[in-house]
Amino acid sequence: MPMIRETIVTTVSAEDRPHIAPLGLIEAPLADGATGWIIAPFAPSTTLDNLRAVPFAVANYTDDVRIFAGCLTGRRDWPLVPATRVPPPRLTGALAHAELAVETVTEDTQRPRFLCRVIHRETHAPFAGFNRAQAAVVEAAILVSRLRMLPREKIDKEMAYLNIAIDKTAGPAEREAWAWLTEAIARHDWAAPLR
Repeated sequence: MPMIRETIVTTVSAEDRPHIAPLGLIEAPLADGATGWIIAPFAPSTTLDNLRAVPFAVANYTDDVRIFAGCLTGRRDWPLVPATRVPPPRLTGALAHAELAVETVTEDTQRPRFLCRVIHRETHAPFAGFNRAQAAVVEAAILVSRLRMLPREKIDKEMAYLNIAIDKTAGPAEREAWAWLTEAIARHDWAAPLR
């Protein structure tokens, strides 16, 4: 299995409207032997539409897990600043970012794959390390992104296990993000069929 790096991806529409989305980027080789990243957004999605219109993205590396949870719970208003070489902006609070240019697209009805080359990197702040609660929030965010695909029993079991890390190691930011995610799960329509 290839490595997947959980990031916050920023893209822009043809009208230059920014969009922020948590996405796992898939490590992949480029034709010249360099390492690239695959962005594989689900169809339909704003990220997919934006990549088709403006074939650039920014991978934002952040330890603020509220952004992961926030994007999945309707909180997408995170401060942005211009990137250096590509049209999409970067997160103001990113510890680092990589600017990506799409090189090839592999079409798929469910998840087209955009193979991207890193054309610029910057570091903005030191990384102080993760705590277990941050990892738990990221995992819970992935579960929330799949509420329509996974049975309630699986979600409940995984969340109960992840809650151990929240109880033991969370700070205020992780607790806030966790609350957003648990509220989203509580509001979910479990009667709707899985897809």
